[in-house]
Amino acid sequence: MSSSTTLCLCSNSYSSPPTIKFIFKFPSKSQHSSLSMLGFGAKGLKISSAFITNQGSEKIGRCNLNKRRELLFTATLPFILPLHEFVVELDAKAIESGTSEYVLMKEAVTKVISKGKAAGVLRLAFHDAGTFEMDENSGGMNGSIVYELERTENAGLKKSLKVLEKAKNEVDAKQPVSWADMIAVGGAVAVSVCGGPTIPVSLGRVDSTVGDPEGKLPQESLDASGLKKCFQKKGFSTQELVALSGAHTLGSKGFGNPVVFDNSYYKILLEKPWQSTSGMSSMIGLPSDRALVEDDECLRWITKYADNQNVFFEDFKNAYIKLVNSGASWKRL
Repeated sequence: MSSSTTLCLCSNSYSSPPTIKFIFKFPSKSQHSSLSMLGFGAKGLKISSAFITNQGSEKIGRCNLNKRRELLFTATLPFILPLHEFVVELDAKAIESGTSEYVLMKEAVTKVISKGKAAGVLRLAFHDAGTFEMDENSGGMNGSIVYELERTENAGLKKSLKVLEKAKNEVDAKQPVSWADMIAVGGAVAVSVCGGPTIPVSLGRVDSTVGDPEGKLPQESLDASGLKKCFQKKGFSTQELVALSGAHTLGSKGFGNPVVFDNSYYKILLEKPWQSTSGMSSMIGLPSDRALVEDDECLRWITKYADNQNVFFEDFKNAYIKLVNSGASWKRL
């Protein structure tokens, strides 16, 4: 296998009503939410006709009333929707609003990631996040990869980390960011640079100070059954396993153009070129890639993604977001 939310009222001045604060706490390492702790404060929700008329302007009154209605809806939303849906929605809104930190990171990363470097940066994100396991509540997207570069499975990733280090130094000079956030954003940018989907990434991960346990990444020699069990321990379904495997369309594994993110991976899997007598054909893919197409459940998703690139893009985007949020510890907003 690489935010903050501001609720703004109108700027018109008025006496400050009481502050109401909502805090939602989650387990620090969960595959279900994108934030471990979400806290936000909001000015009082009291709305009265006197407040509106005192503004001296019907237009200003409508503005403040609408803003307060928005705030009231935001405050009650967690009790209407399942909590994880509320968190995902809030996170998406934070990113869409163009927070300065996210924009700064994305711009810095885009400067240093060329198409030729994209596969390595994406692999860096996968290897940092791929150590997560639910039962042990360990590993995940926590920046620990910086301590794990000497491991055999991480061979070649020093170069990719150096690429992102240039971007991180630029961002740190203005606002310190974690390696975990930088790597998560780096992987998403690597995908988009090569023509893949645009993937929003939430910010606020806290870096680990030690390496993750060894032997937690999926082995290249696993068969389909072994892969499904491995991903199940990490909280991922068979569909998500197949979608994430599509990342192998980038790089030197032989699945189409090595610098183009598309659904060639699945089309070539269905062709099974490694069964050809050609020596070069036998070099395509890893044993774990070839194993997927021999499993009926995996084959259904492979066929679907081969037939429809848009479906693959959407499912990969969602699986990537889940991957880079898995096991992360989050700072309080």
